[in-house]
Amino acid sequence: MNVTRTTSEAEPRGSGRELRAARSLARLALLCLAGAVAFVATAGQWAVLVLGLVGLGLAGAGLWWALAHRGPARLLGALLAVAAPVAVLVLYAVSGLWVVAMASLASWTAALTCARSALRRLRKPHGMHSRSARPPRRPVLIMNPRSGGGKVGRFDLVERAQALGARVILLDLDTNPDPVALARQAVAEGADLLGVAGGDGTQALVAGVAAEHGLPFMVVTAGTRNHFAMDLGLDRENPANSLDALTDGVELRVDLGDVSGRPFVNTVSFGTYAEIVQSPDYRDAKAATALDQLPDLLAGDAGTTLEARVDDKELHAPQALLVSNNPYARADPLAGGRRPRLDSGRLGVIAVRVEGAAQAAEVVLLGERAAGITSLTARQVVVKAEEELIAVAVDGEALTLPPPVVCTVRPGALRVRVPRHRPGAPYVAPSVDWRRVVRLAFGRTPVPTEKKQEHSDA
Repeated sequence: MNVTRTTSEAEPRGSGRELRAARSLARLALLCLAGAVAFVATAGQWAVLVLGLVGLGLAGAGLWWALAHRGPARLLGALLAVAAPVAVLVLYAVSGLWVVAMASLASWTAALTCARSALRRLRKPHGMHSRSARPPRRPVLIMNPRSGGGKVGRFDLVERAQALGARVILLDLDTNPDPVALARQAVAEGADLLGVAGGDGTQALVAGVAAEHGLPFMVVTAGTRNHFAMDLGLDRENPANSLDALTDGVELRVDLGDVSGRPFVNTVSFGTYAEIVQSPDYRDAKAATALDQLPDLLAGDAGTTLEARVDDKELHAPQALLVSNNPYARADPLAGGRRPRLDSGRLGVIAVRVEGAAQAAEVVLLGERAAGITSLTARQVVVKAEEELIAVAVDGEALTLPPPVVCTVRPGALRVRVPRHRPGAPYVAPSVDWRRVVRLAFGRTPVPTEKKQEHSDA
């Protein structure tokens, strides 16, 4: 059997060439950064920088007031969040500072772009191993007809899967079906592959059965968000392309998360989000439900006070705690996230605690480097509370579990069958560490160890 190493990131083709290119980009980034400062300094308009930072900070503070309060305070906070940056732009325009501001902003943007490109080129090649796999003889796919707004029907997934030799179990949601029981029955009847066309929650449950029996698992991207499918590099625009895994597929070994005996493929959430999704109104009115509950949850008047132990580190009373099956590329709550890999054997942990407008402004200005955000990796996370049950959201599904709730990861537990040809996961730019950029520009960063593409026969 052929074994090839595939990556979701561009791999360096030659360490010396890549290092030289990275150093050139790092020097260009510093030059652009110096240009941004020079535009402001030459014009003697330090107010450009100060006004911009003040505007962002006030917008963050206003957003906090809008989320953490009700009534007039919420309205004033929303107005401040919108008015602060608008007022800065108006001041730039009427005072003639807009030319300096635009030039400085352009140089700063170029500096960030070059810095991220430099750091990306230095990133060691990594990714998930894929193995060629024979087509299954008795695949069974469990499909949710309502998932993703009816993607199963719109893309004719039942007919397409059956034409490729798969047996399809269509969930009758009016009878409250148990995907785990259906998967176990399919295994007992001889299934040699289990797959799901549905949301991440259903995928996780069936994936647990597949891992238990050592069977390959297959994801059909018929869910609403398909986070797991995105990180696997599958085509989320056309779910029918996922079915290519039945005839021309390769196999990946990925980790499977476990929360108190229940499998998860993406995340386990505690705190504010987990409390909000418990509401029966959340599905039909997400924004309204969140705005109604957030003031009490952020103030600590509602919800559960949590204590978390992340390996040997203690986290006291986080307002929100996210445990992920493999770490996300960035811990910035204002940026979209994805996991660069799913086989590191580690949990990702992001904890958020923001206690006022000042800390909210800091989050807006500093992102994941703000003091209110903690980002860790771990083998085990234990969440405790002085309550009989803790609100938990497992892959978006609302649950309540008795404490302590223990999250672990099972390295390489899941065999995932994916199409040989797939779009790949989108790239997430790394956070810019300017100290590393400076070291790189002046030749102080060591050459990364190059890992060539591996081929072997098994």
